[in-house]
Amino acid sequence: MSGTAVASGLGGQAVSTSLRLVREAKVADLLASAASGVDRLEASGVLADDGCLWVIFDNVPYVARLDPALAPNHPDTLLLRQPAGPVGYEDIAQDREGDRYFLLIEAAERSPGVLMAQAHEYDRQFRAVARHWLDFPLERANKGIEGLACVRRHGRAHLLALCEGNFCRGGQVGRRPGGGRIHVFAEGEQGWNRLHTINLPTSLRFTDYSGLSVAGDRVAVVSQESSALWVGRLHPDRWEVVDDGTTYLFPRDRRGRTTYGTIEGVSWLTPGSFAVVSDRVKPTQPARMRAKDQSVHVFALPEA
Repeated sequence: MSGTAVASGLGGQAVSTSLRLVREAKVADLLASAASGVDRLEASGVLADDGCLWVIFDNVPYVARLDPALAPNHPDTLLLRQPAGPVGYEDIAQDREGDRYFLLIEAAERSPGVLMAQAHEYDRQFRAVARHWLDFPLERANKGIEGLACVRRHGRAHLLALCEGNFCRGGQVGRRPGGGRIHVFAEGEQGWNRLHTINLPTSLRFTDYSGLSVAGDRVAVVSQESSALWVGRLHPDRWEVVDDGTTYLFPRDRRGRTTYGTIEGVSWLTPGSFAVVSDRVKPTQPARMRAKDQSVHVFALPEA
């Protein structure tokens, strides 16, 4: 595919050329013996940090450290099996200046009938430090916050939280393209208080949103159902995007069908490349997608 194309599932949106696959591997193959006794590794988030990839999962409360070259049995490979906690996490973010990590809980009951996301804070050795709510009510437990990034402005840490559904809604409304939302939370004494909402461009025709990464002023958002990646820019002083950005497809098969149907997390590696992780294929999804699920992938922008 070259030039621009109109992708099915993107509401007729014109998109750029497809992303270029650099390398990929199954998470289980990379972890090898470290993952013994774990039958599923449903990757849901990834963070590139200091020459390694930290990967988290939504079916187990573990954190994996992997080599970005995706070399099996690499000596730096590690699986941290958290002894207790939630079933799993949706995304991972880092506050480099604060020397800490945040692991995202998509939605939990804060009080009867009130659902909110949670950020679990860990130090550099992945020792638990604190758990705080992201102070924004969610409509449904399975349509909560899917992506997380940490951005510092004016010396203050902010968490950027990506809603899974359009307009932060579930059901048919949440599947109506053009309503992508990223909530901005400022750190307070008792947790994370919502400060602002970033509206993604209405021209972005994703059916859902499954991962977020921010590097400087550049923002990357992935969609599982649309099997695509969007790259845009943040305003340096205001919490808003400054342009319509560019949408890229994950590679299709020779018949133009989706093969990467479970993309969950994304992290910038360089200005022109990303690490991406894939969840487990659902029983309702085509069998052709199984070759790409529960994996780590490295993609490059076509112009890189």
